[in-house]
Amino acid sequence: MTGADLVRAAVSAVTDPELRRPIGELDMVREIAVDGDRAQVGIVLTIVGCPAAARIESDVREAAASVPGIAAVDVEVGVMTPAERKALTEKLRDGRPARQMPFGPDSLTRVILVSSGKGGVGKSTVTANLAVALADEGLSVGLVDADVHGFSIPGLLGIPAGTQPTRIDDLMLPPVAHGVKTISIGMFLRDGEAVVAWRGPMLHRTVQQFLTDVFFGDLDVLLIDMPPGTGDIAISIGQLLPHAEVLVVTTPQTAAAEVAIRSGLVARQTGQRVIGVIENMAAYALPDGTVIDLFGSGGGAAVAEALSEPGTTVPLLASIPLSPALREGGDAGIPIVAGATKDAAATTILDLARTLARQGRGLSGRSLPMTIG
Repeated sequence: MTGADLVRAAVSAVTDPELRRPIGELDMVREIAVDGDRAQVGIVLTIVGCPAAARIESDVREAAASVPGIAAVDVEVGVMTPAERKALTEKLRDGRPARQMPFGPDSLTRVILVSSGKGGVGKSTVTANLAVALADEGLSVGLVDADVHGFSIPGLLGIPAGTQPTRIDDLMLPPVAHGVKTISIGMFLRDGEAVVAWRGPMLHRTVQQFLTDVFFGDLDVLLIDMPPGTGDIAISIGQLLPHAEVLVVTTPQTAAAEVAIRSGLVARQTGQRVIGVIENMAAYALPDGTVIDLFGSGGGAAVAEALSEPGTTVPLLASIPLSPALREGGDAGIPIVAGATKDAAATTILDLARTLARQGRGLSGRSLPMTIG
C-alpha cells in the first residue's frame, strides 16, 4: 500500500460522533495525497455548521498523523452536496422509506416503556439511570422522552439547555449523553419557552415524529419515558408500538400502588406486555443501621401481584431505596449509576440493568424479546 492508501485507511476508520459510524463508510472522505512526510486530507461534513465538525477534524488529523512516516497533516473540510446528503440519508435508512417507523414487531430493537400511574414517583429518574446503566452493559441504547408536558430527561442526563438534534434533510440525529442517544421536546423549545400546552393531535404527531424522523441507528434497546397516567400519549404509543414491553414504576405507598396498577392494565389492553415492576423510594438505611420506611412498604409487591395473571407472573424486578445521592445526581445532570456507583440505589439500578441485559441478549449480542414467568 502507498502512503496515501495508509492514510486513507486510517482516516476512513474515524467515527462520526453523531452517526456513530466510520466516516469512510459514510462517504465523507475525499482526496488524499502524501508529499514526503506531509499528508493532505479532504473530508466533507453533512451540513454547514455541523456541531461535531471540530471533533471530526481533530480525530481525522490525529488518525492521519498516526501513520508511520507522516509528520504533518493538512485537513481540508467541505460540505456534502444535496445529492450526497440524499444518498447518505438513504444509506442510513437502509432502504426504509422516509417517515416509516423502524421499531415495528420485526425489528431487532427491544422497546421498553417505563410508565407510572401518577407523577412524583421518580419514573424519569429511574428511566434515565436505567438507560445509562444499560449502555454501560455494552448495549446500544436510545431514549425517547415522551413525557411531553413534564419533560425532564435532558436535565437528568446533563444535556445542556439549547442543545438541539442535528438535521440532515428530514433526518434528526439525537444528542448523545453518557452513551445514550436521547430525544425530548425540551430540545425544540425556543428561548423563553418552558411550557408545552398541547392536546391530543399535537401530542400524537410529536411522539410519532420522534419514532420516525429521529435516526437512532441500530439499537439494542429503546427506552421510552412515558407520561404518568393513561392519557393521550399512552393511547398513541399503544397504537404505534403494541408489541412493546412495559415496566411499571411505583413507590411503596398504597395510594401510588393502586394508581400504578391502572397504567399496567391500560398497556395490556393495547397488547403490550408488562414485564416487571420497579419500586422506587423504598426503605432507607441510616448509617447507624436504622431503617426508615418513609413511604411505607409493600407497594411494589402489591402492584406485581395485581398485574400477574394465571400462567404469567409479573415480577418485582427491583426495589430502589430512597437515596439523597439519586436526587442530587438528577439535579446535577450526573446519573447516580455514573457518578456514585457504590450508593445502594445505584447498585440496585445497575443490578436491574444487568438482569434486563442478560435476559434480553441473544447469541449474536443483539437484544431479543425477554421472557419472564
